Amino acid sequence: MKTSPMLTLDDCRKITAAAEAEARKNNWNVCIAILDDGGHLLHLARMDGATPANAEIAIEKGRSAAVTRRSTKMWEDRVAGGRMVMLKMPVLPVQGGLPIIAEGTCVGAVGISGVQSHEDEQIAKAGIDALK
Repeated sequence: MKTSPMLTLDDCRKITAAAEAEARKNNWNVCIAILDDGGHLLHLARMDGATPANAEIAIEKGRSAAVTRRSTKMWEDRVAGGRMVMLKMPVLPVQGGLPIIAEGTCVGAVGISGVQSHEDEQIAKAGIDALK
């Protein structure tokens, strides 16, 4: 039987702290969602000033990245390239969700919402980089 790595609560706290630090450095108020490889919420942090909608969007971005093992930017690019059928996929095709890869395996994802989509991804990447 294969064993695989998985996210711990400590990992979630590291990711959140690094993502929050990146957001604060830029004076951005965001919601940070961390999900497991099946798209189930493990940890959520809504910074002061982030809206309730940001929480929902961050979770959906993270879920999309986790279950597809791809960044949500990839889905956004496909739609922007004319593949409108992608809008029927069970994903949120908006940049800001990144899968977390450990030992060649997707162990979960981070979804961010609250600022411009490319900034959301910048924050997600900073969080994931804290695990390395």
